[in-house]
Amino acid sequence: QVQLVESGGGLVQPGGSLRLSCTASEFFFNRTWMYWARQPPGKGLERVAHISARSDFKVVSESMEGRFTVFRDNAKNILYLQMNNLKPEDTAVYYCAKDATYTSRGPGTQVTVSS
Repeated sequence: QVQLVESGGGLVQPGGSLRLSCTASEFFFNRTWMYWARQPPGKGLERVAHISARSDFKVVSESMEGRFTVFRDNAKNILYLQMNNLKPEDTAVYYCAKDATYTSRGPGTQVTVSS
């Protein structure tokens, strides 16, 4: 059974940084494109970023480009999302997923950006 577990969320002030991690198991992580999505309060899932299996292709959504970076460590089966210059509108539950429809995703980690 595919397992994805996010961690690293929390409360941060505007302008602050967080690094989210997603630990993966029970599938061939190093052969799988991986995805980050988020769900702001009262809204649907939003695309955040995705990365190819060997990290040679990365995309960050336009509103987060320049602030968020996606990367991975295939030796450790961990996906990361580095988030800098956080804004209140980045408040959401963040999920990692192994498919582009986010069907197979972890339980999420809460990120709250507030002063």
